[in-house]
Amino acid sequence: MAVGKNKRLSKRKGTKKKLVDPFTKKEWYDVKAPSMFTVRDVGKTLVTRTTGTKIAADALKGRVYECALADLNADENAFRKFKLVCEDVQGRYCYTNFHGMDLTRDKLCSLVRKWQTLIEAYVDVKTTDGYWLRLFCIGFTKKVQKQIKKTAYAKSSQIRAIRAKMCEVMTKEVATEDLKSLVQKLIPDSIGKDIEKTCQDVYPLHDVHIRKVKVLKKPKFDAHKLMDLHGEMGGTTDENGEIVATSAEFVEPTIQEEV
Repeated sequence: MAVGKNKRLSKRKGTKKKLVDPFTKKEWYDVKAPSMFTVRDVGKTLVTRTTGTKIAADALKGRVYECALADLNADENAFRKFKLVCEDVQGRYCYTNFHGMDLTRDKLCSLVRKWQTLIEAYVDVKTTDGYWLRLFCIGFTKKVQKQIKKTAYAKSSQIRAIRAKMCEVMTKEVATEDLKSLVQKLIPDSIGKDIEKTCQDVYPLHDVHIRKVKVLKKPKFDAHKLMDLHGEMGGTTDENGEIVATSAEFVEPTIQEEV
């Protein structure tokens, strides 16, 4: 028999791979919300620490966090959800930007009732700072004062007119604002109230909301703009991960006598 051909001898029994707890290789990072919100600390996120060519910051960038507005603004408005995407990592902090908005399923279900017309519209708009957004609006017809008739159905011509006015108001409100100003409008849902007032002469509406906002396209990433959004200066961090304000002038480092 040729040497090295005996397969039985080459197999060793009982050699099991040593199990290592994966959490020993992980690190915790703090997630920071933009300055539009009252509560800036969203929570913590977990990532495998930097090993070789696999950098922890690259794994964190692009992560999307969904938070209720009640947690971000410390109020009772729990049915509106905001999506925040991690765009930059500095020290142990993940700096996020607005990525979308949505209403909870139970809120949408509670709005839909019998004997009324549901009207929906959507529009694609570009903000002044280069973000392409798609806004979805929802509204319902309501009875006029002292109405005896049980139903409050709108005609198809009225629905078309209301839908056109919805698109017009959404375009006007978004096209003249940057992303920060738009988020400040979405928090109290002032656009929905404007639509309700505008459509009053066509058919009275109630429960008008911006149902969803999607970010379709983003401009090129700018670290300075993100820091402005977070109300921070510069992008330099100290050894603890805290952001340090840097002056515009370059300072020559001192020459060391010994290394």
